Amino acid sequence: MARVADSLSVALSDPTLKILASAILVATVGRGIFLTLTVLYFSRFVGLSAVEIAMILTASSGVGVATSYIGGRLADHFSARRLLVGMVAIEGLAIASYTFAGNFSTAVVIACIAVGVNRGANATRSAIIARAFDGPNRVNARAVLRTITNLGIAVGGMIAGLALLAGTADAFRGMMVCAGVVYILSALYLRRLPKRVDAPRRDPATPAPKRGISPFRDRRYVLLTVLSGIFGMQFGLAEMGVPLWISQDTSAPEVLISVILVINTLCVVLLQVPLSRGTDHPRRAGKIVLTGGVLMALACVLYASAGGAPAIAAIALLCGAALLHAFAEILSQAGAWGLSFELANPLQAGAYQGMFGMGSALGAMLAPLVVTATVVEHGALGWAILGAVFLASAAGTWLIARKASTTAEVA
Repeated sequence: MARVADSLSVALSDPTLKILASAILVATVGRGIFLTLTVLYFSRFVGLSAVEIAMILTASSGVGVATSYIGGRLADHFSARRLLVGMVAIEGLAIASYTFAGNFSTAVVIACIAVGVNRGANATRSAIIARAFDGPNRVNARAVLRTITNLGIAVGGMIAGLALLAGTADAFRGMMVCAGVVYILSALYLRRLPKRVDAPRRDPATPAPKRGISPFRDRRYVLLTVLSGIFGMQFGLAEMGVPLWISQDTSAPEVLISVILVINTLCVVLLQVPLSRGTDHPRRAGKIVLTGGVLMALACVLYASAGGAPAIAAIALLCGAALLHAFAEILSQAGAWGLSFELANPLQAGAYQGMFGMGSALGAMLAPLVVTATVVEHGALGWAILGAVFLASAAGTWLIARKASTTAEVA
């Protein structure tokens, strides 16, 4: 833990990264509160059914697919700083507005706004990172911010426990308003970002530089985005598939769901930064993603093996699977970040990062459906199918990285 603190301290000596990290730490405490309480609030106090809640999550994720690209695209034409400040502030207002969601229709509208601006803000933030840093510093910045994000969400989740203990509608509403206020405070801090994170201004008297092809016509980048989005379904697997599998299909106690969450959080906090080093080189990034794919496939095997096993064996298998899953998540993210920056056109940093964000948003939208159609419906066979899908997507990413590095060496 001391090494992690020292590593973060060194990284945060950069003023721009320090501003981003401080704002994210504050915002993700609010997000941890929000994520912990929202579904329960809809179910207990708004009276929505599980099907209605699933529809809300799917619809809002669909909006997020579009706003991921829009946010990045806007960051190429307007001030990325001001866009990010505005989007984070709007997200804070939307989160606080969940307390006014008294029916399904209102909840859908608010959720679409909240998720939409969240995805747009993520793409804008990635464009800022692409401009503010270079080479290995870009991936390191993403790794540092992801580490801090996990810390913030964990703290927010613990704070939300106060509302869970109270168990009243007023406690839930009060805590969600606090979460929204926290978001707005983080937006105000983002105003300190330097002007250099904005897209370079062009002198009207000089011809516009050639910006290259659209990211949608860059077949290599489109394929990278799709494959990364497919592998990104492992987040949905962790959030939905694993808890359902443990509670319905294994003899392990349900408290193990919390233990697995702790395992994942600790691994990300301790290892995301060191294991992300060197992924600014496409060949290494590809190898790391492929390693993550192998580990994810093995994790699926262990998850499946826990079904029907005695309680002690099931606990051991599930903890082992969770550990492999955490390493796979860390490595796949590190490699994907490196490739997303290195294979993008720097003149269209926002558009490229926005499109890459679309892949993550699409994976998040499809994950509940895919996990249900595989693990929930078909058990061990479903785990085998998912493992093969993750391995195939990682192998495809590795081939893209290998070809890219070979082309660069020839050039």
